[in-house]
Amino acid sequence: MADCCHNTSCAIEALKQRQSKTLKIVLGINAIMFVVVFVAGLLAHSTALLSDSLDNLGDALTYALSLYVVSRSAREKAVVALFKGGLILLAGLFVLGQVIYRLFVPALPLFDTMGGIGVLSLLANSLCLFLLWKHRSDDINMSSVWACSRNDIATNLAVIVAAGAVWLFNAAWPDLVVGLALSVLLISSSAKVLAAAWHALRRAA
Repeated sequence: MADCCHNTSCAIEALKQRQSKTLKIVLGINAIMFVVVFVAGLLAHSTALLSDSLDNLGDALTYALSLYVVSRSAREKAVVALFKGGLILLAGLFVLGQVIYRLFVPALPLFDTMGGIGVLSLLANSLCLFLLWKHRSDDINMSSVWACSRNDIATNLAVIVAAGAVWLFNAAWPDLVVGLALSVLLISSSAKVLAAAWHALRRAA
């Protein structure tokens, strides 16, 4: 009997198991970071940090859904990818709403909290990106996960820059500018994920 390692179905099953293991790890990281960053964002009065926390929450939900469809059909993966794109869009719109709110209810963010949490988030998301790198081209499910993780790095760097600018200018506007930029990034990213998912859904049909 042929060695299972040379059997196509066994190779696919082994790939699915590796995907599941990776998704469980990054899911745990993002769930923990959501709580940490959200609380820090409230305490620091930072729109940028709140947007970062929502990004973590969206990622945690995304990874959970991705874990659910690892062993499912291409059509189911495409449907879940559509849902994930919708989650990213909602996060972007929420951050945009926070920016508008802070324009009418201004508050000076705590730059030291922003910077410290920003660095912590960057380290956590860099680890997630490293773990997901080898799966970025596996299928529509994993490629959408990769897109979310890649956005996280840009988000963390933006928060760190915003913290430095808040300290330098002693003003809240850098936090709002970064928050606005992150909302645009999230919305544009959601459009790409939704377009790819829709294309995959039509192909599967």
